[in-house]
Amino acid sequence: MAEVSVIIVSKDSLKFLKKCLSSVYEQSFRNFEVIIVDNGSKDGTLDFIRKNYPDALLIVNEKNLGFCKANNQGIEVAKGKFVLTLNSDVYLDRGYIERMVNSVSNLDSVGMASGRVLKFDLKHIDSCGLHLSKSRRFFDIGRGELKEKFISTNYIFGPCAAAALYRKDMLEEIKHFDEYFDNDFFFLVEDFDLAWRAQHKGWKAIFVPEAICYHFRNSSNCSRDFIQYLSFRNRILLLLKNEKISSVLINLPFMLPYDILRLFYMALRNKYILKAICDIFELTPRMIKKRKLIVNSNPRG
Repeated sequence: MAEVSVIIVSKDSLKFLKKCLSSVYEQSFRNFEVIIVDNGSKDGTLDFIRKNYPDALLIVNEKNLGFCKANNQGIEVAKGKFVLTLNSDVYLDRGYIERMVNSVSNLDSVGMASGRVLKFDLKHIDSCGLHLSKSRRFFDIGRGELKEKFISTNYIFGPCAAAALYRKDMLEEIKHFDEYFDNDFFFLVEDFDLAWRAQHKGWKAIFVPEAICYHFRNSSNCSRDFIQYLSFRNRILLLLKNEKISSVLINLPFMLPYDILRLFYMALRNKYILKAICDIFELTPRMIKKRKLIVNSNPRG
């Protein structure tokens, strides 16, 4: 049985997927399976996979079900002790999986790990993990900094799901409504939500600097307006699900200025603002139900 299940979500990403898959199959760590979930590609992706990687498990969706749902389909059938979620526009250094697994295996409280994710220019950082600020804004640690800056192993809020290692038993433990990632998020902030839910259960995340990969980012070519729309509404949904009321009160002076300015900006510049507000009202009852599951669950151990 494979120790690591590598799950790749594809959507018309053939130009990136070739290098991504090549880097996976060239890993020094060999005990893995590959699960590819395709969200309705029309660019020859399916034919390429079937011809060149017949041993990969291929799940085909007729339309784009989103990053969250597609990953959930992959995790559901994954047989590995660990799950590596991998964007199709990421390629790995040869020792990436081995170094990630070695760093997590002997740390029972650690259920998630991030490597050092660099930009395609090979010089700058894309993500060294996730960070939650006092204003409850969400950041990729080190993004835009030179790659030499972050070289020490540290505990982090969580990993960026573009190249994140998760314990499968942790994912099963935090699963709710038959979801690992929250399908209501579609994509964006879903990795923050998963990491936060894991923290509620007592799990930790670490940054593994010696594990290096490279991320193009936004290969899906989504418009800036659409990304802002998802980011705006998903942030509210995330806080509704996970944030403690006491933390809201403490951090309100930092949150209000940011949120008020952002709302005005969205109202003036983004055509999806009304849809975002309608989505938030529509999804709030479901977030409250999910919140009750999170709040009422007992921490591990």
